[in-house]
Amino acid sequence: MRFWDSSALVPLFVAQQRTSELRALHGRDPEVLAWVLSDVEIASALHRMEREGAMERSAVDEAFAQLALFLNAAHVIGLSEEVLRRARRLLAVHPLRAADALQLAAALVAVRDAARGLAFVCLDDRLGAAARREGFTLLP
Repeated sequence: MRFWDSSALVPLFVAQQRTSELRALHGRDPEVLAWVLSDVEIASALHRMEREGAMERSAVDEAFAQLALFLNAAHVIGLSEEVLRRARRLLAVHPLRAADALQLAAALVAVRDAARGLAFVCLDDRLGAAARREGFTLLP
């Protein structure tokens, strides 16, 4: 089981430079942990790509359909006081944006703060560095 950050999820649904690598990684271990607001972050990325002309509407619709199936099969960590408390701590010790702190906090809650050995799949350098400092193994 691996925690997948939104930055690593987008290439599963949209052809990008690292899509093949991330799809292969997911294929080797399809049991996914994800943050409940990954859906919103991915929606933001998809709509931005459409506005910028990088995606057609039909491709966006297909990506949303795939995302819904994917998240339905994932273990989704919801918003809780535990997540908020950890996110506040993370913001005090790591240079993270609020949404990134919430994702990392959700991952920590999911593993009951025992991150050693659990993979954190992420393409964001700042979030990845914080996840590594919190004990996760960073992939890809």
